[in-house]
Amino acid sequence: MSDLLQRLRGRGWRMTSQRRVVAEVLDGDHVHLTADEVHVRAAQRLPEISRATVYNTLGELVSLGEVMEVSTDGRAKRYDPNAHRPHQHLVCSACGTIRDVHPTGDPLTGLPEEERFGFTVSEVQVVYRGLCPACVAGLPQV
Repeated sequence: MSDLLQRLRGRGWRMTSQRRVVAEVLDGDHVHLTADEVHVRAAQRLPEISRATVYNTLGELVSLGEVMEVSTDGRAKRYDPNAHRPHQHLVCSACGTIRDVHPTGDPLTGLPEEERFGFTVSEVQVVYRGLCPACVAGLPQV
């Protein structure tokens, strides 16, 4: 389970009912929702929440470094609450489902010195692609 709510409380982030609902919707493992999906789920809990409030809250969470924006293959941006746990993403090429994965080894050391072209590498983003079990089986997505 993501510790997003706990991290936000620890920062002293002003927890209005709207912000709390957005954070609750995002909290969890393998959560990679679009802004519209966050709004739909937040509105189920707090019907008066506006789309603008959701977008503003997501923008603030990204600016704080508490949530990461994830973009894959030109699809809508998704929001990942596991910003403080190093991980990579496994993406279904058909339906776009995203899962957090934790490969072994340090990808920073995987790039040979002669392939760094003098760069000081500080971050690596690896995206694994394939088909999820539902797409392989031809099942409709839930």
